[in-house]
Amino acid sequence: MNAMVESRHSSARAWWLEARCEILRVLRTPAFAVPTLLFAPLFYTLFGVLLAPSGNGSPVSGTAISEYMLATYGVFGVMGVGLFGFGVNVAIDRQRGLLALKRALPMPAGAWLGAKIASAMLFASVCSLLLAVIAATLAGVSLAPMQWLGLFAVNVFGMLPFCALGLWLGTVSSGDASPAVINIVYLPMSFLSGLVVPLAAFPSWLGAVAPLWPSYHLGQIALKVVGRDAGQPLWLHLMVLAGVAVVCLLLARRRLATAA
Repeated sequence: MNAMVESRHSSARAWWLEARCEILRVLRTPAFAVPTLLFAPLFYTLFGVLLAPSGNGSPVSGTAISEYMLATYGVFGVMGVGLFGFGVNVAIDRQRGLLALKRALPMPAGAWLGAKIASAMLFASVCSLLLAVIAATLAGVSLAPMQWLGLFAVNVFGMLPFCALGLWLGTVSSGDASPAVINIVYLPMSFLSGLVVPLAAFPSWLGAVAPLWPSYHLGQIALKVVGRDAGQPLWLHLMVLAGVAVVCLLLARRRLATAA
C-alpha cells in the first residue's frame, strides 16, 4: 500500500516538474511569449476599439462590433497559442533530439504532452483575460458574468483541437521550417473563417466555404456566447472540432512512432 502511494506521489511530482519546466522554458523565450500574448490584444485594440464606428450614423453600433471582435479575436489569439506552442516547439524538439531523449527517460507516459497542454492553457488564459480587460475598459463591452466566463472557457478549452493540429504540423516539419509552415496554416485559416474580418466583408462564395475550417466552428461557438453567431447548432461545431482533434492526434502519433 505504501509503495502504491509513493508511486502515485512520484508520478504526480514528475508531471508537475515537467509542466513547470515547460512553462519556464516558454517564459524564458520572450521572442515567442510576448508576440503570442500580445498579438490578438493589439489587433483587438486597433480594430475593436480605435477603428470601431462610434454608432452615429452607422447601421451597426460600435459596441456590437466590439463584442463580435472580442469573441473572434479571442479565438484568433488562442489558435496562435495552440499552433505555435505545439507546432514550433515540437518541431524544434525533434530536430534537436530532445524527443528521443525524453523517450529514454523514466518519466510517466503522457507527461511531455501534458506539460505542453498546461503551458498552452496558461498562455490562452492570460490572452483571454487581456482581451476581456481591454473590452470592458476601452471598448465599453458589458456582458453578463456567465458570458464572460463562457468566453474564457471557450478560449481555453477550445484551443485544444488546434494544439492537436499544431502537434501534427510539428511532426511533419523541421524546426527551421515550422514557423513558416504554421503561418501558412494559421493566417489564411483565420481570415477565411471570419475571425480577423467578418465574413460579410468577403464575397459570398468565401462565406459558403468557411465551415470547412475548424477555426470557423470555434469562432461560432464564441459568437454564440455573445449572441452573434450564424445560428447553427452547437453540436455541429463540437463534432467538427472533436473530429479534427482526434484525426490530428492519430496522425501525430503515427509520425512520432516512426520518426524521432
